[in-house]
Amino acid sequence: MSVVRFLSICTLLSVGLLSLNVSAEENWPEFRGPNTNGQALQGNPPTSWSEGQNVVWKTPLPGRAWSSPVVWGSQIWMTNATEDGTELFGVCLDRNSGEVLYNEKLFDLAQPPEIHKFNSFSSPSPIIEEGRVYLSWGSYGLVCLDTNTMKQIWQRRDLECEHYRGPGSSPIIFQNLLIQHYDGYDYQYVIALDKNTGDTVWRTKRPKDFGTDNGDQKKAYATPIVIEVEGQLQLISPTSKGMFAYNPLDGSEIWRVTYDGFSTPCRPVYDPATGLVIISTGFSKGVIIAVNPTGKGDVTETHLVWEQKKSMPSKPSPLLIDGKIYVIQDQGVATCLDVKTGDPIWQQRIGGNYSASPVFAGGNIYASNEDGQTTVFRPGNEYEEVAVNQLEDGFMASPAIIGNAMILRTRSAVYRVENKN
Repeated sequence: MSVVRFLSICTLLSVGLLSLNVSAEENWPEFRGPNTNGQALQGNPPTSWSEGQNVVWKTPLPGRAWSSPVVWGSQIWMTNATEDGTELFGVCLDRNSGEVLYNEKLFDLAQPPEIHKFNSFSSPSPIIEEGRVYLSWGSYGLVCLDTNTMKQIWQRRDLECEHYRGPGSSPIIFQNLLIQHYDGYDYQYVIALDKNTGDTVWRTKRPKDFGTDNGDQKKAYATPIVIEVEGQLQLISPTSKGMFAYNPLDGSEIWRVTYDGFSTPCRPVYDPATGLVIISTGFSKGVIIAVNPTGKGDVTETHLVWEQKKSMPSKPSPLLIDGKIYVIQDQGVATCLDVKTGDPIWQQRIGGNYSASPVFAGGNIYASNEDGQTTVFRPGNEYEEVAVNQLEDGFMASPAIIGNAMILRTRSAVYRVENKN
């Protein structure tokens, strides 16, 4: 019997009655939100909460899964896995009540692979749109469900990749394509599927010469973004030892930048004002780099604009707000950088260890650590702390913001926090 079986399953009739009359600003459809950058421009969540304050509901969710919640209409979706990784689940909660609407085993793993202590068997975040949700466990399984009937539309289990330390890259949707990274020990590639059928549209191999047999230095966990540069669409696709730009329609390479970082997990951000792509290169030591995406071919020597090495993150993704970059180093140092130069404006130790990415809403930045603490501070030329909040368990998943509420997933539960007054 699975450790998540005790969660109650509501009838499918209740799903059909869900209200979908919610504005786009109140949906959080993918990892890092509707703008792919961790920002909710119309959101205004609370700055203070605890187990006994501003918690609208709390739903237990045992297992080992770090996927971040996504929200569409009145549904909140996540993936889950048993502690031993032998069973993989899709989970849907009611946004208003926290009630479990769906909790079904979708895949079995007869021999779960080794995973890193910072990873889980269920780390890629889903992506959701009107009527469809796409749930991924990397090469362990990929499935598309109808969000009205909860019936399966298609699945793929033939996408080969030895993740080595577990999967992490989340899928994205671009036009009619579902795009995902498969960067493992044995295979490294980007694939685009027809989102309606699951059929392969294109597949692009990464370069294979890593100069080492170390599995960690071959794999990555990053999620791409799509931008437009001088009228050309670009899929910005970080991986171990480099970042690539591909044509998202056919997978052809446009440019690449190489670096020393590996196991890259961060999602990049793009600043149209300066024309720079910002990314953390990953392990062994976090480095933030800025790239001018107007080149062709290998542009490492010509289009790498700046890099910053001091107290930079390996896992949490950066935030870009009003010409400044805000990052949370894995060991709890917050830094504000000038986006044009990469020069530090301020640094402040806020404490704790961090895997989750910070988010921005209501004029505040929220940074949640692995001990269940969320530090709230304001962006600006000086560090200004607003509040420090504590929950019972730690954060590996990043928050979702919907209107004036925040959906928080700890290791053992999901919360909706919102001002009650």
